[in-house]
Amino acid sequence: MKKIVFFFGLLFIVYFSSCNSEKDKLNLKKPNVLFILVDDLGYHDLGITGSTFYETPNIDKLGEQSVWFKNGYASSRVCSPSRASILTGKFTARHGITDWIGAKVGKDWRTRNRHDKLLPADYVRALPKQDITIAEAFKNKGYATFFAGKWHLGDKGSYPEDHGFDINKGGFHRGGPSGGFFAPFRNPKLKDKKEGENLTLRLANETASFIKQNKEKPFFAYLSFYAVHAPIQTTETKWKKYRDKADSLGVAKSGYKMERVLPIRQVQDNPIYGGLVETMDDAVGIVLKALKDNGLDKNTIVIFTSDNGGVASGDNYSTSNLPLRGGKGYQWEGGIREPFFIKVPWLKTKELASDFPVIHTDFYPTLLDLAGVPLQPEQHIDGISLKPILEGKHINLERPLYWHYPHYGNQGGEPSSIIQQNGWKLIHYWEDNREELFKLPSTEKDELNVITKHPKIAQKLSNQLRSWLHEVGAKYPKKDIEFDSIKRQKRLINIKTKKLESLEKNRLKVLSKDFKPNENWWKSKITKD
Repeated sequence: MKKIVFFFGLLFIVYFSSCNSEKDKLNLKKPNVLFILVDDLGYHDLGITGSTFYETPNIDKLGEQSVWFKNGYASSRVCSPSRASILTGKFTARHGITDWIGAKVGKDWRTRNRHDKLLPADYVRALPKQDITIAEAFKNKGYATFFAGKWHLGDKGSYPEDHGFDINKGGFHRGGPSGGFFAPFRNPKLKDKKEGENLTLRLANETASFIKQNKEKPFFAYLSFYAVHAPIQTTETKWKKYRDKADSLGVAKSGYKMERVLPIRQVQDNPIYGGLVETMDDAVGIVLKALKDNGLDKNTIVIFTSDNGGVASGDNYSTSNLPLRGGKGYQWEGGIREPFFIKVPWLKTKELASDFPVIHTDFYPTLLDLAGVPLQPEQHIDGISLKPILEGKHINLERPLYWHYPHYGNQGGEPSSIIQQNGWKLIHYWEDNREELFKLPSTEKDELNVITKHPKIAQKLSNQLRSWLHEVGAKYPKKDIEFDSIKRQKRLINIKTKKLESLEKNRLKVLSKDFKPNENWWKSKITKD
């Protein structure tokens, strides 16, 4: 009798355990997604990626908990195209946004007085409505969607709320912070709270608030910092910290050298930029803490990346991307190689570093796959799911990556298109149809052009690149019949002399002990640091 009772008791336990197991599965909360995008952050602007000057403890810790894709690439060397590729899963030549929205094209380019050989190609000026963005894909599956920060993907009618985001805090047509990094912000999508408030921290706090308010349902939160884009600004306290640090490390006699058409920064010693980077790291810490405080850190996928390389030329000449060549706007590794971290807390692959080449368009299918949301291959046509790698598996795929930039960069980049496959990178220049071939990763500086040694490989890649560009309907720059080579040469001579001298003077100026940008330090002294 006791055996019979024990047997039925065992059946009872197994039955209810099975029921509870099924119930747990049904009640299992869908994973959340936190996507952190920094503006103009260079590959080596973090402690974890090699900087000994900037301090980024929160991001470094996130990187240690993530799978770090060391060959992670932006879809473009400038912002708007990359941002469109992240949201659509398409390469730039396919969606048509090939330059930052607002850049001059065609005959209007002449008003820049650059005296260039080509007139830049036209481009799409708003995120195409026919595309289903990653935000819309998540929203359609019951996710709350949130956007904070820089948008730069169209004017009214093409704002975040028009492309799948329920909430928009700070996203409109401008590509930089209209009022700088301290309130008043002069941002129609972000009301001022108090004078002197820091924009970067405000965006983080808005994101943290959204996380707290939506902790009971799945969410897709997209934090798109205006930092570390120009104008670079920081507090007096942080400037002093990095000024003193630069002094203790030893200030180099020279900070710049000439690239092909513009000077380029060779050292990381800008104390203003250092403070701006650290504040961005502080903001990341706020958001990650919000996940933990609300018990969501074990169920939230976190992405961290940048939209293009660090600004080493043009704009504010803020940072150095060495040993990578170039920076924002450039066709070389410094313009497109990015920090690329994916944290999936329930997988046992944290601290894994992968050399597999990945690109912005991979985020879309990867996040859908991780969240159990059906893939949309007709939409994210230029991306692949990285879930197998995140699970510790190997992807045996030698796919081509493409970049198309038929424009001149403000930072010195040239109109060119790129194909990268199986460790080879070919750059085609549209001014004169010359080409460069590099073997990666052994020549990260892009200084060893091996095209004469490998003509067959170069020809194969060149044909493949041109075929793909034709297939997607890419637009090309045209020769400027009014091009004046004498005026161009005069401009270059002026840059090589006066511009270099001016940059060196300004570099030492911001490192001097009596440096003071204005009375209130860009409005930051109205409130406490």
